[in-house]
Amino acid sequence: MIQLTPTRFVGGNEIRALRDEFQELHSVRLPALLHPDVMRVMVQRLETGAWIDKNHGKYGKEIILDDPPALHLAHFLSNTHEFLQFIRELSGCTAISHYGGRVYRMVPSLDHYDAWHSDAVKERLVGMSINLGPRPYLGGVFRLREKGCDEILRELPNTVPGDAILFRISPELQHMVSPVEGLEPKTAFAGWFQSGGPDFISSVRTSTMLE
Repeated sequence: MIQLTPTRFVGGNEIRALRDEFQELHSVRLPALLHPDVMRVMVQRLETGAWIDKNHGKYGKEIILDDPPALHLAHFLSNTHEFLQFIRELSGCTAISHYGGRVYRMVPSLDHYDAWHSDAVKERLVGMSINLGPRPYLGGVFRLREKGCDEILRELPNTVPGDAILFRISPELQHMVSPVEGLEPKTAFAGWFQSGGPDFISSVRTSTMLE
């Protein structure tokens, strides 16, 4: 099993199969990436944290979580040396130095959406989306295609709490999330493994020293 626990990253023996799948389809699912104990903490923070409107123009509309403890926990786990090395091996992107993201929510009644885009800016190499919703939702399916092609290369629903989707970032690829339907929102911790700049742990240490 591949999993981020409260204290460490647990890596299994699936790396070769996952690497082959990623190379062929530019995407892969990691079941139960977040340990249930981490999920419980995150879900508690989702209920008490503030949510802010975020409009990305023609590319999307959502609300994002404003809760530093939740974001710090999610970033700390995603930036452990062992997990970053696992992502480098899986994706072949050896230049990855850190991960950065946000917790977002798509609410059906608020007409939230996520249109086709590439994310191929700011040295982004691999995308990741972890489902934080405690209950299943309808729609909100991740889709991947080659730029300029209408055919869907990969379609990955992600409704199981703690499951993650990894996908390649490239100017030649585009992705989107289909509209969320019904009453339950889609909530995820999503962002990008990137190159350049200091790693997350070093940034935290530097910030702490300057305070």
